[in-house]
Amino acid sequence: MKKLIALLVLVLMITAACSPAAPADEPTDTPADAPESGYADGKYFAMADEFAENGWKETVALEVKDGKITDVDWNAVSNQLGIDKRTAVEQGKYPMVAAGDAQAEWDEQADKAEAYLIEVQDPTSIELDEEGRTDAISGVSIHVNGLTELAQKALDAGVTTPGPYTDGTYHQEAADFGDSGWKEFVDFVVMNGNIVAAKWNAINEEDPELDKITAVAEGKYPMVASGGAQAEWDVQAKAVEDYLLETQNLDIEYSNDEGNTDAISGVSIHVNSFYDLIKQALGL
Repeated sequence: MKKLIALLVLVLMITAACSPAAPADEPTDTPADAPESGYADGKYFAMADEFAENGWKETVALEVKDGKITDVDWNAVSNQLGIDKRTAVEQGKYPMVAAGDAQAEWDEQADKAEAYLIEVQDPTSIELDEEGRTDAISGVSIHVNGLTELAQKALDAGVTTPGPYTDGTYHQEAADFGDSGWKEFVDFVVMNGNIVAAKWNAINEEDPELDKITAVAEGKYPMVASGGAQAEWDVQAKAVEDYLLETQNLDIEYSNDEGNTDAISGVSIHVNSFYDLIKQALGL
């Protein structure tokens, strides 16, 4: 009996050893070295906290689908021009090649940096030197730390809720020259539904090449010396611009029928034309 049991055990052991192994797990569609970001689907946005000394504030917008970054828009806005950097390049107002002998214009290099981020999926994986440049992206010599830092800031903040306005770069002029001989205009940028840069200015009827801000700088529009104003026109205009960026409110309260307001400290000039032009541009 014992011999029979031993024989049966031996047979079972041999059978188990000869049985085919269980099939291996099926390979996945994702390569082993592909990053698994796990980002929540949606749109993300971040911008620098302040305008830099050169007047630019960098911005980054991202879109995530199926957990992956699928679109990147790296840009900047100017508080001196009231436009975004890509528009400035297009209009010849940011000529890196002609003025700085760069290998390519800013927007072309930015496009390559955006594509690289989509490829690697992780902003922190892009190695930078002390100046914020990288050797990882061919054809890119500009600082890219703004892109990497803001992209990570946007992802950390989570899916964004846009503001009420339509994204774009806007320019709006008054229909006619006023009695003072100036025609006012505004340039502004909306990103993520919010106004992120604005510039209020005017052109002179007698000298169309002269704008009001330049006239103030050249002493040709001396509100303080000639009219006893509390500040020059450009200083007050900037306060109005800053107030709009802070509040995002286009329904400012006027203190009289002439378009003055008590809402903005240090501002005694008429502000209704500024707000009217913004509304016209936005179709409001």
